[in-house]
Amino acid sequence: MTEPTAPGGQSRPGSTDIERLAHARLTAEAASALLAEQTECTFCFLDRDGAPAAVVLSFAVDDGRFWFTSVDGRVQVRGVQRDPRVSIVVSGTGTGARGRQMLAVKGHATVHRDIAGLGDKLDLLAMRLAPTHPEKFIDLLTSPRRLLIEVTPSETVASHDSRRLAGDGRGGPAPTREVDGRAAT
Repeated sequence: MTEPTAPGGQSRPGSTDIERLAHARLTAEAASALLAEQTECTFCFLDRDGAPAAVVLSFAVDDGRFWFTSVDGRVQVRGVQRDPRVSIVVSGTGTGARGRQMLAVKGHATVHRDIAGLGDKLDLLAMRLAPTHPEKFIDLLTSPRRLLIEVTPSETVASHDSRRLAGDGRGGPAPTREVDGRAAT
């Protein structure tokens, strides 16, 4: 794979410094791939004092919206009930993706307590998070205090794709991978 160059004949981001990273953002295709592969994110909200707080939650994306399951009374539920403004940070760490990817979005959260009409979202979460036994996971998700949180993103705050940087993005050579038993970039 040929590494991308910056427009206007400038040196590739990361070749002389890592301050100018505008050209190292995720493409729409790379962002979609990251969201398809990663199943956990950092869910950021405001606590009762208005200070930032966060938890790690599993998620699914459907029609551009993030879906989470939670339980009434948990800190993230209380947080979005007070103030529905949230941020979500998805990292490629732990996935099979080459390089480092990150996507941060902000949006508006809606708590759905009556989940009976949202069975398709429970199915989506179960198939994504427990693909070998989704019906058993659905049974666990239909407990009395269970609810769904829907987040409608309003803006991408930041994104990063180290594959768009020179080398490994940290001053070293580009990472190699094996294809058919031979080194490939």
